[in-house]
Amino acid sequence: MHGKTENTVITYKKTSNIIEDARTIINSARSSAVRSVDFCRVQMYWNLGKRIFEEEQQGKERADYGTYLVKNLEKEYGSGFGERQLERARQFYRLYQIPSALRTELN
Repeated sequence: MHGKTENTVITYKKTSNIIEDARTIINSARSSAVRSVDFCRVQMYWNLGKRIFEEEQQGKERADYGTYLVKNLEKEYGSGFGERQLERARQFYRLYQIPSALRTELN
């Protein structure tokens, strides 16, 4: 899955209440930031799942890539990249192998 997040312009309609305008600006920016982070995480897990799946298709046993990958990723990035999470990433890729299908589902 290749793609870029769109640059989001934070807009608001100026009112006579600066506090409300500030709230609108802050809330809009926060919401945009969350969507950007979520999109990046989806891309990360999709690409990770794709890479694991590609390795698996080369005749490697699951334990071979799993042990090596889990040991290294967990050591570097923590328990969020353990065996269970990597298996979920692989399943995620298997479910949405076509990037346009994933984009459609996310929209």
